[in-house]
Amino acid sequence: MPDVAGWIAYAAARGDTVADDASSATALVRAVDHIAYHYLNRLLPGLDAATLVVVDPATYEAAKLELATPGFFNQSFTPDQQATLSDAGGVKFTQIPGMKAGFEAATPTSTLIAAMFEPYVVDRDGPYFGFATRGKTVRR
Repeated sequence: MPDVAGWIAYAAARGDTVADDASSATALVRAVDHIAYHYLNRLLPGLDAATLVVVDPATYEAAKLELATPGFFNQSFTPDQQATLSDAGGVKFTQIPGMKAGFEAATPTSTLIAAMFEPYVVDRDGPYFGFATRGKTVRR
């Protein structure tokens, strides 16, 4: 189970600092909730959250976002509020209504956390939701 001491060590190894205080502890609780309800509840069959090595690091990454912006993962966005980067030089965004739909359409996402869990979770928005397999996935 992730804890503040573990988060402090994880952050220090990456050149970050986390205080051992109430704000850090509550951010970690919110991060644990996010990881549990967004990733661990859709692990591929046969996988165990207690032995999955990405759980603690992903939780610490989520806690970092929660500490910087309390409630980060509780924000909701409608599909028409989503945008895609259209100009890197001037950092312009273009709204693309309906760009993403389904279960995760209105949830803030960390690409790092998503990448950590990608091999281990069922894609609820994918064409094969409800069908899961273990082993190598072939993507076309």
